[in-house]
Amino acid sequence: MRHLVTTPTTTPTPKRPRDPRPLRAPAAAPPAPRTPRGRDNERGTIAGDLVEEALRCAERRGVERTGLLALAGIQPAALAAPLARVSAAQYGRLWSAVADALDDEFFGQDNHPMRRGSFALLCHAALGSRDGAQALNRIAGFLRLVLDDLQCKIDIDPTRVRIRLADTGTETRSPRPMFVYATAFIMIYGLLCWLVGRRIPVLAAHLRCPEPAMSDEYRLMFCDAMFFDQPASYVDLAPDCVALPVVQTAATLKVFLREAPANFIVKYRNPDSLAARIRRKLRQSPPVDWPDSEAVATALNMAEATLRRRLKQEGATYQSIRDALRRDLAIARLADTTQTIAEIAHALGFAEPSAFHRAFRKWTGVRPAAYRGMHTGVDPDA
Repeated sequence: MRHLVTTPTTTPTPKRPRDPRPLRAPAAAPPAPRTPRGRDNERGTIAGDLVEEALRCAERRGVERTGLLALAGIQPAALAAPLARVSAAQYGRLWSAVADALDDEFFGQDNHPMRRGSFALLCHAALGSRDGAQALNRIAGFLRLVLDDLQCKIDIDPTRVRIRLADTGTETRSPRPMFVYATAFIMIYGLLCWLVGRRIPVLAAHLRCPEPAMSDEYRLMFCDAMFFDQPASYVDLAPDCVALPVVQTAATLKVFLREAPANFIVKYRNPDSLAARIRRKLRQSPPVDWPDSEAVATALNMAEATLRRRLKQEGATYQSIRDALRRDLAIARLADTTQTIAEIAHALGFAEPSAFHRAFRKWTGVRPAAYRGMHTGVDPDA
């Protein structure tokens, strides 16, 4: 993961060995600008509750949130809504800022800190694997070296590949918070998917912790089949992932690390997947002109049933792609343009502004005008 420097400096420390981390931000970096429409927005958005989880990890170690939010380019007021969302790029910057502030890429959630640069070394260790099975075992072995309280174990059989997230020495005590298991899974799964160049279907997830309030958001990261208050924590992947060859190289690793973790923090997206092709196709035309699934299938030279089946294998549906893209376009337009709300509603294909208002409140918990005010500092009722 790349990291952002939280303490400004004017000159580099002499004779310091080269840091194995990916690229660092310039010292005394100003607050990042709002994310523009386009490439970053294609990666989706993250619930404000997950932002709060990351901030709490820092606050427990004495790091206040104001500076972290500034580095991430997140306005504090934007987190006030019950269903607030930020871009994956913003959350990725926050993730890196917290890791930098704590010198711990596991956010202080283990007795042994995962020092800065550990994820980059993990990537290098797994890069030389021949296939998914060897990559998973190398990932698990590396994490056993850098974490004390959470142990990753790989169990492979013909029906599934199980990633066990064992609370070392505490299986009979209280379970860890959900964010601990999610942090580990995001790193393991995101790296594995990148190594083999595709999104691997997640079959089921069993967690020891109680069901969190934001369980729907975690289901986006894991899968729909999530079960809580379980005897043990593990995630099952589709079994064919172990035979997939590792397709990445040292050259592609540089790009991956430069863009991590925003490039896999929602869920790894294979740029060559069917879902990605459909997203790119939809973005080429205004939402009012988006075709139905039958027309998309025809344009892609496949039967509609084939399109549905292949999207299901990738953990998506055509309607979910449309809905998520329309939501993210709405968020970006409100934050980054001066278009009126009526103009945005029309551009997104809503017949009436009132329909857009209802949809946006469902997505974020606030009115479009209120959301815009959170990002611009302008009171919508003034």
